[in-house]
Amino acid sequence: MSAVRIGISAGDLNGVGLEVALKALLNHNIPNECVAIIYASEPVVRQNLELIGHSTTTVRVIGDPMEGIAGTINILKSWDEEVTIEFGASSVEMGKLSYISLSKATDDLVDGKIDALVTCPINKNNIQSDAFNFPGHTEYLGSRGGVKDPLMLMTNKNLSIAVATGHIPVSKIASAITEELLIRKTTLLSDSLKKDSGIRSPHIALLGLNPHAGDNGTLGDEEITTIIPAINKLKEAGINVNGPFPADGLFGSKAHENYDGILAMYHDQGLIPFKALTFNAGVNFTAALPFVRTSPDHGTGFDIAGKNMASENSFHCAIIKAMEVVEARKAS
Repeated sequence: MSAVRIGISAGDLNGVGLEVALKALLNHNIPNECVAIIYASEPVVRQNLELIGHSTTTVRVIGDPMEGIAGTINILKSWDEEVTIEFGASSVEMGKLSYISLSKATDDLVDGKIDALVTCPINKNNIQSDAFNFPGHTEYLGSRGGVKDPLMLMTNKNLSIAVATGHIPVSKIASAITEELLIRKTTLLSDSLKKDSGIRSPHIALLGLNPHAGDNGTLGDEEITTIIPAINKLKEAGINVNGPFPADGLFGSKAHENYDGILAMYHDQGLIPFKALTFNAGVNFTAALPFVRTSPDHGTGFDIAGKNMASENSFHCAIIKAMEVVEARKAS
């Protein structure tokens, strides 16, 4: 494997992002080919190194990703101003800095200077501005990659769950689910499992929208009018798909283990079972982008920020997943 340059955006500096990123790089076996580059500033990185008990760790401040080397903490200086970190607090300043870090890292990702991006968690409220008017990372990176509707895919070694509708209010879910949407999202999921995970003929399950998958129309007719017709057309197109399944039954009976990928109808329907089954070992992977982006499966963790309590396992998994996808795409 040749060197893989992994950019790490800093996320909200008042959260646990840099804590878990540094713990992952220092406490876990990272492949020798990994060149990790943190988009931040030396003082904030050093403050987090002190927090986790690695104050004497050597860091390298670089001006270009190509200057990064493996086996060390490379910092690509992303701002000049002094920063006062207040762990656990939300502020406009931290939203601005999290955007600066993300924007610079994405610039290098689009330009091919880094091979993949692993994003530390942002605060979706304080990052909002004229420059960032998106519900989250997924939609922002979709816009930067020229992809109108990227696929949020939560994944680990044993489970991959995508969502048909992502960051939208619950009140708008039913009207947003169309036959065309389900066909497109399932096709993206199938293609990603092939290209990014090396599964030749992925077997996919679609969940129902209503309780008990509608109970033959008794509890709602979206399964009959929309989901089943979409499944039939997907089968005609050669995609190995079944459903719609009641979400509680599929996961409660462990029948989800029979599938390579699952398409949930909305955010919590997919993410609640995923996190319950894989928390601290799962990865948020944005599929269908022309570049590779992963993140840990948790948020800013304001409640434990600055206490050296956050687990880095998910961030470590996100680094490994990013490297795996980079290599899988090279081989495809």
